[in-house]
Amino acid sequence: MQASKKSSFRWSITILLFFATTINYLDRQVLSLTWKDFIVPEFHWTNNDYGTITATFSLVYAFAMLFAGRIIDFMDTKKGFFWFIFVWSVGACLHAFCGIATAGWLNGTWLVGFAEAKQNISTLTNTAQVISVSVSFFIFARVVLAIGEAGNFPASIKATAEYFPKKDRALATSVFNAGATVGALLAPLSIPFIAKAFGWEMAFIIIGSLGFIWMGFWVFIYKKPHLNPKVNEAELLYIQQDDHDNNATNTTNTNAAAKIGFIQALQYKQTWAFAIGKFMTDGVWWFFLFWTPAYLSSVYNLNATQSAPQIFVLYGITLLSIIGGWLPTYFVDKKAMNPYNGRMKAMLIFAFIPLLTLLAQPLGSISVWLPVIIIGVAGAAHQSWSANIFTTVGDMFPKHAIATITGIGGMAGGIGSFLINKGSGVLFDYTTKSQMVFFGFKGIEAGYFIIFSICAVAYLIGWIIMKSLVPHYKPITDL
Repeated sequence: MQASKKSSFRWSITILLFFATTINYLDRQVLSLTWKDFIVPEFHWTNNDYGTITATFSLVYAFAMLFAGRIIDFMDTKKGFFWFIFVWSVGACLHAFCGIATAGWLNGTWLVGFAEAKQNISTLTNTAQVISVSVSFFIFARVVLAIGEAGNFPASIKATAEYFPKKDRALATSVFNAGATVGALLAPLSIPFIAKAFGWEMAFIIIGSLGFIWMGFWVFIYKKPHLNPKVNEAELLYIQQDDHDNNATNTTNTNAAAKIGFIQALQYKQTWAFAIGKFMTDGVWWFFLFWTPAYLSSVYNLNATQSAPQIFVLYGITLLSIIGGWLPTYFVDKKAMNPYNGRMKAMLIFAFIPLLTLLAQPLGSISVWLPVIIIGVAGAAHQSWSANIFTTVGDMFPKHAIATITGIGGMAGGIGSFLINKGSGVLFDYTTKSQMVFFGFKGIEAGYFIIFSICAVAYLIGWIIMKSLVPHYKPITDL
């Protein structure tokens, strides 16, 4: 009997994960694109206040990632991802009610609309109190968002490992991870204009509601490959071509109850290599994501709607990161390298590209477009790096441990992001107030040059440490 043609349903799962990641990053971007122009006039925040909010998000996200992986391994991919996106969508919408909560807390008028809440806050004379209370409520909403969003990557990486052989996982990961870029790309084209037309509160509600729509598709589409009628035998064999987990040769998971504890996971150098790589580099992407609109506002006096073309082009350039998924596949197929070595070679190439950010501030005196392009190229390098560092987990660990290890690395990345976001807010307020001079740059421009310099070298340092810990391909076989 002639073998049936291989179906391609695995790519439908990748597209579904792509949209989840797109929504994830849209929800994150609402605050960064509204705080300067729409929220500051109402609540009087400083850079340090905004830094505190974003840093808290990063820190909670970090520790939630640690447990998100464990929860997804326990609940399994479908149910776990469903509940995490529900929580983050609720958290995204909660931001809209922070103004009402602030007014209610300070003058006792809780049952009011958005416009009336604004009016009530404008009559308050204690600015410090308005700042403190509003920041507290935004932090609460941000905490809920962080807890939910922490499930996105552990669940997506686990789903990718379930639907793709090792040699294709970087490409599949780069496709769904491109949702981060597309979300960041769509954000400046939608969020500032929604906020301008309907108020900043509706921007949070409209964007936050997208997650609830996605949940409906997830419930009806996602099934394990061997249980999915849309995956034929040929595709299933392709998916399982290098599946050595649990020493199983059939389509059932004979060791579904297998678990890996945190202490046990930390005994492996492979875990530390992944975690340190994330710690060194995640904060760079989050800095670009959270602070680029403020950078264009502070240095080039562009408000949220005026800077929309620059933000769009910046994240449009990061779509080049799709190459990041193709390159290791090329090394594996054409150069006969094992998946880990191919990935590490590709990551070394990507680690050199962010050095261009050293030129962002010097060339910015010529045109605002030059730092925009440079940050975009560095962002593309990060996303390429990110797609590959995530798939090193699947290279090294069995499937039942992937979400847990991803969570540990995500926690490390979140801590790095906390440090750079909080540090940036403090540094920018300090350099603005003191008019500090550094390498010829003065005031807040000096602050941005310092952070750009840190971003430039982070990847090479991270790669060197990873390679030192795991110099050769060494999968874990004793779990």
